[in-house]
Amino acid sequence: MQLQVMNSPFNQEQAELLNRLLPTLTESQKVWLSGYLAASQSASVPGAPDASAAELPAGSTGQTISKEVTILYGSQTGNGQGLAENAGKTLEGRGFQVTVSSMSDFKPNNLKKVQNLLIVVSTHGEGDPPDTALPFHEFLLGKRAPKLDDLRFSVLSLGDSSYEFFCQTGKEFDQRLEELGGTRLYPRFDCDLDYDEPAAEWLDGVLVGLSEAQGGSAAPATAHVSAPQAVESAYSRTNPFKAEVLENLNLNGRGSNKETRHLELSLEGSGLTFEPGDSLGIYPENDPALVDLLLEEMKWDPEEIVTVNKQGDVRPLKEALISHFEITVLTKPFLEKAVQLSTNEDLRELLSPGNEEKLKAYLEGRDLLDLVRDFGPWGVSTQELISILRKMPARLYSIASSLSANPDEVHLTIGAVRYETHGRERKGVTSILCAERLQPGDTLPVYIQHNQNFMLPKNPDTPIIMVGPGTGIAPFRSFMQEREEMGAQGKSWMLFGEQHFVTDFLYQTDWQKWVKDGVLTKMDVAFSRDSDEKVYVQHRMLEHSKELFEWLQEGAAVYICGDEKNMAHDVHNTLIDIIEKEGGMSREKAEDYLADMQQQKRYQRDVY
Repeated sequence: MQLQVMNSPFNQEQAELLNRLLPTLTESQKVWLSGYLAASQSASVPGAPDASAAELPAGSTGQTISKEVTILYGSQTGNGQGLAENAGKTLEGRGFQVTVSSMSDFKPNNLKKVQNLLIVVSTHGEGDPPDTALPFHEFLLGKRAPKLDDLRFSVLSLGDSSYEFFCQTGKEFDQRLEELGGTRLYPRFDCDLDYDEPAAEWLDGVLVGLSEAQGGSAAPATAHVSAPQAVESAYSRTNPFKAEVLENLNLNGRGSNKETRHLELSLEGSGLTFEPGDSLGIYPENDPALVDLLLEEMKWDPEEIVTVNKQGDVRPLKEALISHFEITVLTKPFLEKAVQLSTNEDLRELLSPGNEEKLKAYLEGRDLLDLVRDFGPWGVSTQELISILRKMPARLYSIASSLSANPDEVHLTIGAVRYETHGRERKGVTSILCAERLQPGDTLPVYIQHNQNFMLPKNPDTPIIMVGPGTGIAPFRSFMQEREEMGAQGKSWMLFGEQHFVTDFLYQTDWQKWVKDGVLTKMDVAFSRDSDEKVYVQHRMLEHSKELFEWLQEGAAVYICGDEKNMAHDVHNTLIDIIEKEGGMSREKAEDYLADMQQQKRYQRDVY
């Protein structure tokens, strides 16, 4: 828009200057200029601050502070994405111009153009970045990362303190941004599995930091921070729905040394919806028998009333230990709190510098009962000791059904976990609840965990390759039910592995029917204990390497679900082997090929 002299208080020369200047200004420059002019005008009012003091916010170095904020998230299961998106909505409500993006969709070279950066990132496996954060993480920690002297940033880390490298990816981002010259607008927050309150506190602090740079103040944003539901429902992670158990079946045949439960739950009346690839969160209960052993060991009164949270809610002790607190996992942060309540020198020695490997070995496979037995007596009140316990976290399970095929229902595939270590039998909290104590008609507190990083292709004609040994088969049952309902025409290939064909072929009749009806194009199986030499899914992939590479060249999407430490690592390397061999590429080119597939969302993993 051109400024006309006749309609303005400016002379011809001033108008020409303004007409040359205004089109060149960025939005942030216009905002700053309007603030400067307002401050200049107020300078003539008695008692008003001097105009020169209003030119820049206090503490400014002369740099224009932008109201533009970039939020980048790296998320494996969807928690980080949900928090990032809600933070974006909150900031927009405070007048900031916000860009929210997955790290996989962000061009790293644009980083030097960003002034205000918020990072929300989880840590996966043994201190690794989530899949969607890998390219950005590699760039930022590499030699090509630019100097970021004008950057102001803050990091929200998500993790699980039972892992050795707790929140490692967030710590690496935070340290590296500082090394590159960035300035923290608020300190990094490291969140454990119960992340709602610390995430809200972090966003409050970020808002204050951003608003102070603008010369204003911020009201708390706590009410705005929680993982969103894709479809509005009264039920969520913080308000789970009590789903009735419809079916609870053992999928393994007689004689199997495994027990895999097929669970069908009713979502009727919940308003909860999901897509294939999403997960179901379950809030389980601890084994009452383990709780009884703990009560006996500590000589605690099961009916003693104890406070269970910061809000002051109270419960009888036994009920609190069954349903509210985690008692089956020990973590270093927990032991660091426990040592403050103990006079035991052995515990203090275990936590002393230089004993890291000894501590790691102790934590492996032990629980609260082990701790109180090994390092007693405990001369503290019941309340003091249980106040340092971690809140019972939800467990996530890949959904094994399609909502289109099974309205108002959600199906799960859960392997029962039982093992013996340190002289006692150990049991998985949720899996053994389902295997031994959960009956049709009972209820489970559940919520939907949306996962946009593990989704069917938008085009149903796209070929798909699914690799899911053991309970990793679950989401692919959901995929096939959905594709059958929608009449998808794209080719599909399933690779499944287990121990024995006769007893462990999960959902065998479903897969055979899909092959017979043409819904599933191809299926290969690997039963590792049915032959002298163990055969796994990656061996079947190599046997069909030429055909598999042809599918990739046709644009097929590859999905992997299951154990990360062994299976997913082996399958990943096998894919690179196949691309290298069949594509006639160098190892580096093959790795780039797979990384490019990942960037195109044609290579997705749901691993645990």
